[in-house]
Amino acid sequence: MRILSGIQPSGALHLGNYFGMMKPAIELQSQGEAYYFIADYHSMTSLFDPEARRRYTLEVALDFLACGLDPRRAVFFRQSDVPEVCELTWLLGTVTPMGLLERCHSYKDKIAKGISPNFGLFAYPVLMAADILIYDSNLVPVGQDQKQHVEVTRDIAAKFNDTYGPTFVIPEPLIRAEVAKVPGIDGEKMSKSYGNTIEIFGDENVLRKKIMSIKMDSRTPEEPKPDADRNLAIQLMKLVAPPEEAQRYEERLRAGGLGYAELKRALFGFYWEYFAPARKKRAELAANLDYVEQVLREGAARARAKAREVLDRARRACGLS
Repeated sequence: MRILSGIQPSGALHLGNYFGMMKPAIELQSQGEAYYFIADYHSMTSLFDPEARRRYTLEVALDFLACGLDPRRAVFFRQSDVPEVCELTWLLGTVTPMGLLERCHSYKDKIAKGISPNFGLFAYPVLMAADILIYDSNLVPVGQDQKQHVEVTRDIAAKFNDTYGPTFVIPEPLIRAEVAKVPGIDGEKMSKSYGNTIEIFGDENVLRKKIMSIKMDSRTPEEPKPDADRNLAIQLMKLVAPPEEAQRYEERLRAGGLGYAELKRALFGFYWEYFAPARKKRAELAANLDYVEQVLREGAARARAKAREVLDRARRACGLS
């Protein structure tokens, strides 16, 4: 069973990235042959600073390795180190119906957010399909809101197979029953696009200030809060605190007598402690960047071997070789 997942290097990774993608991916590396890539090609649809792309790509590598990705158990690489994926994107694009791309939610959502449309943004699902198909991926872990990405890949693969004969493995989405919903400091979904994130790593004082700025209502500490489970700090605490501690703070908030400042200070303490081992590991990795680059190079070599095999199969199927 081959598992495939990727993440864009578009900024500092945050709690939404960690609980939504990174932690589940790291847990899955022991359950199959995992291929995890840093999607630097994909970042080119919205990030146009080359130095920032290099920096973010390295930071994603550091973050993943610090948080527990094991290069002995997972193939970890930069997307752009496997250029075969670009050729496969063209092959797939020649059989992809325009209507299929026009119906994709991600394109519509990004345009609605004011992102300037370009070909890369529109053709993003074809590159994503190539990412998945070029490794004969069986499972693609996604949240329910990203299921369409895999459905589009399945449609494109089926169209190619119908046109040129059996060529690609048809992947299945792995929809997790429990997908962590991580709110940002303003109550919206945590996202770099909204500027409401709490980073996994960063300056202690800056991160404390962010957590202390989490949006609260105007009720006094003494007032009971029957809706304590909806409080943003409580929701975040449930992700990073021992369950019994998160429950204790929720009950205190519900009963009344717990001030919001005390609650947020406690949240910061649990958050800082939760990532303490990863911070130590990241500092060690940052002092040994040659090792990090070696991990990415070796991962790319393993990924390219499989990609070349699948691309050659596709080229033969459509008459290019």
